Amino acid sequence: MPMRGGTLRPLEPATTEALAAPGEAARTDVHEHEVAPREETRGRQGGQRAGLGVAVPSRGTVCVVRRSRGGQGARALWGEECAGLVVTDRSRASTWYPGRWRQRCGAPGLRDVAARRGRGGRSEESGDALLAQAHPMVPWGHRVRAGTLQRATFRSSRSPLRREVERRGEAGSPCGVPPTAGTCRDIVKRREAWWTFGQVDGVEPTKNTAARAIRPGVLWRTGSVGTQSEAGSRCGERMMTVVSTWKQPQRNVLESLTEACDAALRGDAAPSLRPANAQKSQAAA
Repeated sequence: MPMRGGTLRPLEPATTEALAAPGEAARTDVHEHEVAPREETRGRQGGQRAGLGVAVPSRGTVCVVRRSRGGQGARALWGEECAGLVVTDRSRASTWYPGRWRQRCGAPGLRDVAARRGRGGRSEESGDALLAQAHPMVPWGHRVRAGTLQRATFRSSRSPLRREVERRGEAGSPCGVPPTAGTCRDIVKRREAWWTFGQVDGVEPTKNTAARAIRPGVLWRTGSVGTQSEAGSRCGERMMTVVSTWKQPQRNVLESLTEACDAALRGDAAPSLRPANAQKSQAAA
């Protein structure tokens, strides 16, 4: 049915309101879930810089668009009282969260270490030694998750590896090459957050799950050039949240969106984001 922009514009706030309850339920899952990989990238709101973030608990995907790319935006995504464990990158926006409840993505750290090999001198020697120790970390983590390596075996092998990695980091801090020294200091300072995947079930050594989840948001941002207002950001983040979550259990997204809008018009409860089996499990509990 052909429609003009003036017809569509009033439908945006109505749809945003209809999706308020499902969106809030998804954010509650992030706050309560044990493990939630997180990813963040730049966005635009009103012609100014903003942040686009996602968190991926087991039951869905939660998106937020905030003017702040720092700790304020991270708190909006995780919640001030988040009790779970998060998998993040090296962004400073994540440093407010306790290191013992956070897993740093290992891939950027390995790339930083590998970059030393092109700097020559003490930097290259330090990089070669540290890379030889740290390189098994990510493959071992994937093997533990796949069940091909026992967690007890990994823990017994991890302890001497961790000690050597931290020793190499401390030795490389005064090397005299600023980028290399900074990488070494980061390894030592964030030591608690590098090895969480070996202690907690369900934690991966990388944030690949969140990186895949944020891809639709990146495509949306690129095609739309961001949003123009707070209202537009709320609409965008709720639409991305419900669409991504409803796709995971293979639900029909258009039918679910139509059901949510119909329920709002009738004053009924919005449809749940969770699959039917998850709803039954929660009711039984």
